Amino acid sequence: MRNHLSSNIEDYLETIVILSNENKAVRVKDISKKLEVSMPSVHSALHVLKEQKLINHEKYGYVELTKKGKMLGEKIYEVHKKLTEFLNKVLNIDTKIAELDACRLEHGVSPQTIERLILFLEFLNTNQNSKLISEFIKFIKKKKK
Repeated sequence: MRNHLSSNIEDYLETIVILSNENKAVRVKDISKKLEVSMPSVHSALHVLKEQKLINHEKYGYVELTKKGKMLGEKIYEVHKKLTEFLNKVLNIDTKIAELDACRLEHGVSPQTIERLILFLEFLNTNQNSKLISEFIKFIKKKKK
């Protein structure tokens, strides 16, 4: 996902989306725990997100997404989920590894490549192509032997 935010700040925004979907109230310590970063790091990122008008946050208060922040964060999260699905279901990568690699992919390849991977996933998910995925997985297992 390419825009004016760094990959690190995108990760914070995505995390806030995930946490706000799980709980109504998102706290700094929740973000810190989820990303395994220090509280001062979270505060620095929140400052950037607040400057970009993507969140509302008062000192010691909850973190709330603005309309713009929610839209952008959900877009980033959707790309992450699709890339994870591609890696896990199409390439048969372990779920935990797929999660980590999806994060690296979303920040390390061009938007065109991400778009094509997602379109390819959608193409493979159609009924007439679903057999192709299962045949590929069989091929992988055969090659491992």
